[in-house]
Amino acid sequence: MSEEPFYRLLDAVSNDPTAGRFHATAATTGPWFSDAQHLGPPSALLVRSFERVPPSRPDAPPLQLSRYTVEILGAVPAGEVEVRAWVERPGRTIELLAAEMTAGGQAVLRARAWRLGVTDTTAAATGPASPPPGPETVESALARPEGWLPGYIDAVEWRWVRGDWHELGPGTAWARLRVPVVEGEEPTPLQRLAGIADSANGVAAALPIREWLFLNTELSVHLHRPPTGAWTGIDASTVIGPTGTGTVTARLFDEAGQAGHIAQELTVRPR
Repeated sequence: MSEEPFYRLLDAVSNDPTAGRFHATAATTGPWFSDAQHLGPPSALLVRSFERVPPSRPDAPPLQLSRYTVEILGAVPAGEVEVRAWVERPGRTIELLAAEMTAGGQAVLRARAWRLGVTDTTAAATGPASPPPGPETVESALARPEGWLPGYIDAVEWRWVRGDWHELGPGTAWARLRVPVVEGEEPTPLQRLAGIADSANGVAAALPIREWLFLNTELSVHLHRPPTGAWTGIDASTVIGPTGTGTVTARLFDEAGQAGHIAQELTVRPR
């Protein structure tokens, strides 16, 4: 198993803490194509950029990323990529951020995130789903599924509560990154969650990967509280429609309970 980080920083931008040029290692590559990244690592890198965007107003209270959406404009190649982020809609307690990843001078991912003011709503908190049995209750999965390429899937530790890679249908799994998002940096809890959340499609795979392509064209993550810790739990299901599209929905957990949910739109076709 490679111990490479997902990314190595090649060049930073001195006057923009959100921007940089990175080398995406083989640890980022997904199960579909050997030269294209899984969306988990670039999502985590875009979240890192969002976290580095300074507030648009000096009098702003503490702010938190509460939702981010990543639109996939094309295959995200391994190798050299650049990212940057900025404030698109400034505000004191509500801001809309935007970010972009480019490769070879072409945009491959665009993302937006809502950043909202932190207030104490402990007395009004309600509605989170009960968490699945914790990661300490299940053993690590050792076998990569047949037909799935190495890279990202080996850079993550997987522990299955319901189903496994070889079983089609809804699934529940815990996962945590084995490697840093950026070499030499400790990932934040939100970067860790972002690095795992896009795997909902694989956790709830409804079709055999050797016979079908079911690629997501985007993902949207909504959070009702900041995540904590290293583990992310995914309780996911897939619906395949009759005209070549599908949807994946999943609840996201950390060891303290539910933190949010994710949705993905799929394009589905035979190989």
